Amino acid sequence: MSHARATHLTRRGLLAAGGALGLGAALAACGDDKGKDGGSHGSAGTGKSGPWSYKDDRGTTVKLDKVPANIVAFTGVGAALYDYGIQVKGVFGPTKTTAGKPDVQAGDMDISKVTILGNAWGQFNIEKYASLAPDVLITTMFDGAGTLWYVPEESKKKIDQLAPSVGISVYDRQLTQPLQRMWDLAESLGADMKAAKVTDAKKRFEDAAARLRAAAKAKPGIKVMVGSASDQLFYVSGSNLSIDLEYFKSLGVNFVEPSEAAKQKNGGGGWYEALSWENVDKYDADIIMMDDRSQAIQPADLTKATWKKLPAVKAGQVIPRSPEPILSYDKCVPLLTNLAEALEKAKKVS
Repeated sequence: MSHARATHLTRRGLLAAGGALGLGAALAACGDDKGKDGGSHGSAGTGKSGPWSYKDDRGTTVKLDKVPANIVAFTGVGAALYDYGIQVKGVFGPTKTTAGKPDVQAGDMDISKVTILGNAWGQFNIEKYASLAPDVLITTMFDGAGTLWYVPEESKKKIDQLAPSVGISVYDRQLTQPLQRMWDLAESLGADMKAAKVTDAKKRFEDAAARLRAAAKAKPGIKVMVGSASDQLFYVSGSNLSIDLEYFKSLGVNFVEPSEAAKQKNGGGGWYEALSWENVDKYDADIIMMDDRSQAIQPADLTKATWKKLPAVKAGQVIPRSPEPILSYDKCVPLLTNLAEALEKAKKVS
């Protein structure tokens, strides 16, 4: 999500359960608001030469004399470009877990071959960024105001002086739109969009979408609740604003929908409703989709008695959800397949 309410969500609101938010004590306390090319994945621009331009979702057109080679990106964007054969030089955002393993948002990237400029909210090493001689910075946007995701507001001017930026909107639209935008961006950077790996992934995505539509049609009475857990609160996301949920809803999935008033309280900014653990049973649900990002408590680690009593939990009908999808068709296939399979197997327990 973004930090805003339409235009300026609170930082907590942004990084919370609902849209693309990150949970954690530090964020919750906040108020408003030397890489080498890896394997066969060459630098951006492979096979392309001459001037480069790209119009982003702010309406800003970036024009360069040549195709960018030194790309710095939000981790999830770097992961998506990697799937299309484009290797970025540096990343910022959740990249490495405390155990030193790749974060879920890093996808298949070899994180040892990128320079990590920051691994958490508010972290962005400008000196390291400058040392990469960046041609362009690419990230997503979770609000309608063009706020660049994980680019610290206080450092934005300095960061802007070093290279132009490209923003891909993941706010209030269906998943297929930003997927196509990332596809177009990768193609402009020199990716081979006719490669079998790429075309196969797109076909698998289309097939998975058809499967999910059929599963939702066959089980119209199955209610799906979308949640994210912190130590103190349980966040229930509505389907509006989030690219994955808006798309799943268009395919017929029956979501629990908190009221707009409930989603505006406690910094939710229209994305989610915050519930105390005592009230986690407020909504009836047959399947629960849980935030898979590292800042959220994972289902296996939840010990709250009220959680364990939920019918969907007792029935084993809890699946992961990626609030910040990696925008390649390959990485979005499992999002559709996991939900389709859960619906196909689901028993009515609410």
